[in-house]
Amino acid sequence: MTTVLTNDLKSATEILRALAHPLRMKILSFIDKQEKINVNKIYNSLKLEQSITSQHLRILRNADLVETTRDGKFIYYSVNYEKIKSVNTAIASFLDKE
Repeated sequence: MTTVLTNDLKSATEILRALAHPLRMKILSFIDKQEKINVNKIYNSLKLEQSITSQHLRILRNADLVETTRDGKFIYYSVNYEKIKSVNTAIASFLDKE
């Protein structure tokens, strides 16, 4: 297995680990439906505690699954579709090599 493929798979594994939690999947799906949304709307709409929402968003940010933009005092979240696409590509490449 090439070094590039190994690195891609390692990155994909970390991202999949971030997605492995049902609440993070719910948050990511909610962000996807809204295109761009701030944290207040996320936790109010999903009826979550602010601290729990922030913890899960931090994990999604660290995995680069969401992107943030600031508008005044608000931070808006959106899905990083390029990162998700790269994970799909890495997994597909691995499966093609098998």
